[in-house]
Amino acid sequence: MDRRKFLTATAATAGVGLASACGAPKGVGEGAPAVVTQPSITWRLASSFPRGLDTIFGAAEVMAERVAAMTDGRFRIRTYPAGEIVPGLQVMDAVQQGTVQIGHTASYYFIGKNPALAFDACVPFGLTSRQQAAWLMEGGGLELVRGLFADFNITSFPAGNTGAQMGGWFKRQINGLSDLQGLRMRIPGLGGEVMNRLGTTVQVLAGSDIYPALERGTIDATEWVGPYDDAKLGFHKVAKYYYYPGWWEPGPSLSYQVNLDAWNKLPASYQTIFAVAASDSAAVMQSRYDQRNPQALRDLLSEGVQILPFSDDIMVAAEGLSLDMLEEQAQADPAYRKIYDSWKKARKDAYRWFATAELAYAKFAFPRSM
Repeated sequence: MDRRKFLTATAATAGVGLASACGAPKGVGEGAPAVVTQPSITWRLASSFPRGLDTIFGAAEVMAERVAAMTDGRFRIRTYPAGEIVPGLQVMDAVQQGTVQIGHTASYYFIGKNPALAFDACVPFGLTSRQQAAWLMEGGGLELVRGLFADFNITSFPAGNTGAQMGGWFKRQINGLSDLQGLRMRIPGLGGEVMNRLGTTVQVLAGSDIYPALERGTIDATEWVGPYDDAKLGFHKVAKYYYYPGWWEPGPSLSYQVNLDAWNKLPASYQTIFAVAASDSAAVMQSRYDQRNPQALRDLLSEGVQILPFSDDIMVAAEGLSLDMLEEQAQADPAYRKIYDSWKKARKDAYRWFATAELAYAKFAFPRSM
């Protein structure tokens, strides 16, 4: 069967069940999809990412495709890359103001609005992608971060994860802490604050602005995501030292930030369909990265890129500063502490478990296959 026809048929069937579950009128779904009685709605989505990053931006496109399929085209979401409606770092403002109904972004870009928003994405030396998903979806984390977003007339849905990121591209070797002094680096969020405390001059730039800044020498280094996306942006053409790990982003979760007024006007069946489509797109994004990054890394190495680990003194200093910074913020803000305490417990429990079976297997098996 043609894949597109199969997805459409499956989505139509799902739409019947979803509409029935959400209280569709009697008789709807008996011989015809319930969604045909629902209104035609078009939303706009503004992403913080350029279209060329087909794995990150592509997740939003997958979500929109699923929503359209499950509503027989009656609920459509138009996806716009960074800069077409608003710049990438103004997405949350656009959602809050109702300029767009959905923002597709990383919430740590907006810690200036509320520092605890970082937990919706990730914090330094935090949770891996699986651990982050477990805390958000099963550990009460999503309910807590939605409480933060409500202050901005927004609700949120996980939109995918990149997995553990790389430490970034540097024009010169970084052999220890002293080499960070005065270094000009693009790095957002709490990772940027830690690097600033380590002596680095930090800048926050949207994805489309990074390469020109690196090429012109406005910055000396940048972090982004991992081999697949980094190669697409061409960082290896102007910086040959590729460091790991990205300790500030061990499992960054992206988000669909949805305007609450618009959300509350949606039919209940459309709300359920949106949530299902968001979850599906998140799974697609993670699996695509896990498939595409290995080949991209091989290609980068074949082009002369030097892949290097951060030194132990950098890792130890960064971890100490990161955890101290989280504790400081928790002591200063009871609302922050509420989220922090939940996250901290989840981290302790997850680390204990993952350090048992997962770590033992990885330490034995991974190096043997290289």
